[in-house]
This record gives sequence, C-alpha cells and structure tokens, in this order.
Amino acid sequence: MKTAVQPLEGVPWFDVDDPNSPGLDELAARFHLHELQIEDCRHGKQRAKSEEHPSYVFSVFKYMQPGKKFTFLDFDVFLGSDFVVTVHKGDCGAVEKVRKRAVEKGATRLDQLFYIMMDTIVDEYMLALDEVAESTAFIETQVLRRPEPPVLKRIIEQKRQLIEFRRVASGMREVANAIQRRVGGFVGDDLDPYFRDIYDHLVRCQDMVESYRDILTGTLDIYLSAVANRTNEVMKVLTFYGTIALPLLIVTGFFGMNLSLPWAESPHGVLYAVGLMMACSLAVVIYLRRKRWL
Repeated sequence: MKTAVQPLEGVPWFDVDDPNSPGLDELAARFHLHELQIEDCRHGKQRAKSEEHPSYVFSVFKYMQPGKKFTFLDFDVFLGSDFVVTVHKGDCGAVEKVRKRAVEKGATRLDQLFYIMMDTIVDEYMLALDEVAESTAFIETQVLRRPEPPVLKRIIEQKRQLIEFRRVASGMREVANAIQRRVGGFVGDDLDPYFRDIYDHLVRCQDMVESYRDILTGTLDIYLSAVANRTNEVMKVLTFYGTIALPLLIVTGFFGMNLSLPWAESPHGVLYAVGLMMACSLAVVIYLRRKRWL
C-alpha cells in the first residue's frame, strides 16, 4: 500500500493521505468497508457524522486547515475492533499531533486513539476562537476610529466565517453526542466522560461563536451609524456654506442687472455692495444661531 502508512508502530492504524489512491481500495477490501463510505471519502465536503456498521464505525470529522480564513476539511475515520483507518486529502497536521499525544499517553486501545483524534481536532477550534476574539476586538476599535469600507468588508467576512464555524461545530457536537450515547459497540463505556468533555467544548464553541456574531452585528450597526453621522456632518457644513452664500448671490445678481442702480456712479459703490453682502451674511448667521441650527 503505497499511500497507506502506519503512524504508530505496532498499532493497526492506517493513514491514507490520498482518497483516490489504490491503497484505500485495498484497505476497503481487507476490512470490508462499505462502498458508500469510500465514496464519501473520495467526494469530500461531507457533513460531520457518525454511522455504525456491524464491523466498524464510520465517522467524518472536520479538521481546521491553518490559514487566515477558516477552512474545514474532511477527516474520515473507520474504527473497527482491530483496525483504525483515517482518510484525508494531502498533509494533515492533526495526524502528527495525534501520534505524539498517543505516544505521550501510552494509548494502545483503538477507541482511545479514536478519542484522541476527535479531541485534537476540537482543540484546534478553541485556539481559532481565541484568534477570532482578538480580531473582533480589533474590528471594534477600527470602527470607532476609522469607519471606512475596508472595515465593513472585514466585518462581513468575519460574520461569514463564523456562520461556517457554527455549522461545523454543530455537526461535530452531534457526532460527540451520538458516540457518548451508544451502549457498547466499538467505543468503550469508560470513555463516555471524555466524549462528554468534547461535547461540552463544542457547546462552548457554539456559544462563543454566537457571542462574537452578536458583537459583530452590533459593530456593524455602529459602523452604519458612524457613516450616517459623518455624512450628516458633511451635509451640515455644505448646507451652512450654501446658506451663507445665498444672500451674496442675491446681492451680486441684483447689482449685475443692466439698470440704473444705487451707488452705480459712486466711487465707493463697491465698498457699499461688499458691506451689504457682509451684513446680509451676518444676519443669516444670527438667525441660524437663534434657531439653534448651528
């Protein structure tokens, strides 16, 4: 099996990093894995789930790929009484983390290995949410300082990522709940408290996601209010200057007529006209102040 490796020496854990490889077909034939589950492994983008068969349990976990954006990929696990088969596409950091934890804990039981896989994947969720908390706080600060389009774009992107996060966490929570409620089977009852702990972590993840979504919704409202207030301030200034300029336009239009007008022959006519315009503008300012519009 060229693409199936055993991360732990002496433990029947077979890891396949290419769902389309012949190695997966060989494992499927050897352990009598159902063709529909193999098809799910190869198609990818499955929902988190757990299905029990007479000779094994098939589960789909969603592990988080490192990066600036949340990207969840399938981590498929076949757990039997004497084998574990994991299937994923490309390099997966979770495999090495699981191997190290299994060595540290001295895990030899396959159901313990199954628990470590799920727990390792869920732990990554909590770390990602810590980054979300920092990002949300930064967005709040930016909204108050500089409510500009790039900030709005970041708010919308963050909300979309949280929606995806909630969907994945909800599916993984159902998987943990289904595993801990099974009586007997391939997972020992002594591991139920550990899976309940995973379930609690996932519930906490969902609560945190909802909290951050509410914060971002409030931040979006603050952004829109800030933009509206800034627009109102701009319009207020422009309206003020337009109102001040209105009497000037009237006076200059009046003296621009081709008629005999006062001060037309006076050497101080320009000064009189300028004084009239200034007096009219001052009168407008006084009126606006008395109306408390300034």
